[in-house]
Amino acid sequence: MTGPRLAAVGVLTGWGDGVSALPPDARRAAGSRRVVPLAAPALPGERFRRATRECLLGVGGIDAMLRDGGLDRQAIAGPRTALVYVTAAAYGGSNRAFVAAAGGGATLHFPYTAPSAVPAEVAIECGLTGAYVILLGGAAATVDGLWQAGMLVARGQCDRALVLAVETFAECEDLYARGRWLARGPLVEAAACALVVGSAAMPTMGPASEAASLEALVERRAGVTLACGPLIALALARAAGEPVARVTGCWRGRRAAIDVAVGAPDAAPAA
Repeated sequence: MTGPRLAAVGVLTGWGDGVSALPPDARRAAGSRRVVPLAAPALPGERFRRATRECLLGVGGIDAMLRDGGLDRQAIAGPRTALVYVTAAAYGGSNRAFVAAAGGGATLHFPYTAPSAVPAEVAIECGLTGAYVILLGGAAATVDGLWQAGMLVARGQCDRALVLAVETFAECEDLYARGRWLARGPLVEAAACALVVGSAAMPTMGPASEAASLEALVERRAGVTLACGPLIALALARAAGEPVARVTGCWRGRRAAIDVAVGAPDAAPAA
């Protein structure tokens, strides 16, 4: 059996940069906060003056991955890099702002209300001209995205694939508070990106309980991050020096799983 091979993974959350910034217990660290926000990076250029916060965070997630892999943007630019973007909620704030703007006040360009706004800005900023996929959903969709990335590379449609997830909640905090499922919060804003560069043979994995424990670890330390959860799991496994991680995710009753060759944090990326 083979699975995707990871070269680098970057994580930004409301707790800070990287998994080392995650608290031991996210619920305790959040206190009474239902949402732990993530400040958008300040990016230069006239184009980013009109970009939404989730677009800025998408670029920030890519940059975090490049730092982890010791790469620059030139290493991923061009037609041989695919982009797989996943989100469940990151377009909610822009949609709400657009509706509010219809009654007067600040304006928001309509294209920024689409989920495709984030991968579009990322592609422009990083010079990505290869294949791309957009998936809407939570952690299960990100697992699908990792599979898609591995298949794109395996089929020769690209040399490398980025799996990018962004989740924002602050603009719609009052709406999320109405959902009973939020009782297990906090909702933690995040942007995460994994660089998939090929495939590797997967050893026989342990029982399913091991995968469930990694998923539980992500929620315990990071909080509820929806689509970003599986990528945070990869970062935690990589930081722990695990050679392989069984990543799982659940969304609206559907569960998905995939085995990913993680490698050590100091392994030279094959990008």
